[in-house]
Amino acid sequence: MDSDPLLEELLSQIGDWGKYQYRQHMLHLLGGFLAGLHMLSIVAIAPTPSHRCYIQELDADVSTPTFNLSELKPYIPFKDGNYETCKKFDALTNETIGCEQFVYDGTYYKESRVISWNLVCDQRWERAIIQAIYIFGVLVGAIVLGPMADKYGRKTIFCISGVLQLFAGLASAFISYYPLYCTVLFFYGAFASAGSYISGFCLTMELVGPSKRTICGTLFSLYFALGVMVVAIWGYLIVDITILQIVYSLHSLTLFAHWWLIDESVRWLWGQGRTAEAVQIVKKATEMNGKPFDGKFDGKIVLPSTEGKSYGIGDLFKKPVLMSRAINVAFNWFANSIVYYGLSLNTGNLHGNPYLLLFFSGLAEIPGYILVVCIVDKTGRRSLCSTLMLLGGFACIIVAFISNGTVITTIVMLGKMSIAGSFAIIYNYTAELFPTVVRNSAVGVGAMAARFSGMLTPLLSLLDSVDKQLPTVIFGTFAILSAMLTLFLPETLNKQMPQTVEEGEHFGVGDTGYRTFLNFCRGRGTDEPKEVTEKLNVSESA
Repeated sequence: MDSDPLLEELLSQIGDWGKYQYRQHMLHLLGGFLAGLHMLSIVAIAPTPSHRCYIQELDADVSTPTFNLSELKPYIPFKDGNYETCKKFDALTNETIGCEQFVYDGTYYKESRVISWNLVCDQRWERAIIQAIYIFGVLVGAIVLGPMADKYGRKTIFCISGVLQLFAGLASAFISYYPLYCTVLFFYGAFASAGSYISGFCLTMELVGPSKRTICGTLFSLYFALGVMVVAIWGYLIVDITILQIVYSLHSLTLFAHWWLIDESVRWLWGQGRTAEAVQIVKKATEMNGKPFDGKFDGKIVLPSTEGKSYGIGDLFKKPVLMSRAINVAFNWFANSIVYYGLSLNTGNLHGNPYLLLFFSGLAEIPGYILVVCIVDKTGRRSLCSTLMLLGGFACIIVAFISNGTVITTIVMLGKMSIAGSFAIIYNYTAELFPTVVRNSAVGVGAMAARFSGMLTPLLSLLDSVDKQLPTVIFGTFAILSAMLTLFLPETLNKQMPQTVEEGEHFGVGDTGYRTFLNFCRGRGTDEPKEVTEKLNVSESA
């Protein structure tokens, strides 16, 4: 089945790309940049410095505590060549006891929420909760704001989220009460890393033509990485964490004029039956792109089958094909996220300046995005996404079994590059797999799954107290499993995006990576799945 021919004819007048799409896309990209900045800001606001027990004999009269191993040996137990961070020797009995007070290494971190609240050792779980609460907010934002964007419009949710993320971010800078801080972080996550990002992404994917979807969608991920790099730069330059959080929050001011600068999605308006508004936007776009506008669309266009009908997440699970794809895609987002944040949030465990490592962690993603842009329109979405997930998963597992040093840092960066590439693909892939009427909901479900795993990541990292290798092995295993399941999805390269639920249900039926591979091995080439798909489409439509 093809998309609405009248809609495609209308959109064809502005072309795949032009000055109008460029201007709108650059405005949408700010949502991606801010999502990365706000998501990783917690790494600079609440880092965990090296720490140990307070020792009266060593720390009473000094402003800078020592972490010299030879000086600590009489007071702190040693294990595997390192001092214990949560234990000391009792001065009277010489038995090992827990810490009553802590001192922190100020080499890289002078201030931190962790230092303010002593979120180490027995309270370590509270630091994990801070990150988990933020990502739980992103999760709820994806659940609530994705369908709201399908119901009320992409532009509306984008702009509302831009305003609310500023206020939530500023509020978090001045709160010193832990439970209230976590509450504000929940709303900060919902609007800062869910609302604007998802809506902005869908606005772009529904605006540009098929030939530009790959590069435009990938640029959202690249701008997310730029946001991560900016977190590292400001974190290095600003010591006071209150001022630092204010600076991070003020970046959201860049979204305040968007209500007057961006347009609603033509595809969304058309799907809602608001055809007159859709036509006016296309007329504006053709004028800016220097193209003629076909006057036949100036008359009233009535679409009784779609006018006023709203769709949501529930519609993804009413049809068997859409449901199976939604589950598969959601797991893909889950696995990508758990590896991505597992590697990103643990850069502090690597040797070296943590801000520099965070900066290079963001920088390492860019080659992955360049690779995707250069070859994904040749390889297709399915095979490249699966391959990069395999590489990221294996990198995660390898890291678990080698010691810290240059080698582990290199593998972490390579793994980050691979998983960033697959993460970029799945955004585009999801938007292309699902029909317009539930596209924002589908991306929202994927984002919801990604944020659920992101929420679990800091909690799963606590398993290193059981076994140092366990968290990263779990992360890598998820990625490898999802890479195999991704091959069950149909290829979307050079295909028209479906418009209605019915079109989405028949889209690409019978086309899997495994069938393509088997046909290739049998010497039949790669065209048979397409033929099989066409036959299945005809039979199911009959």
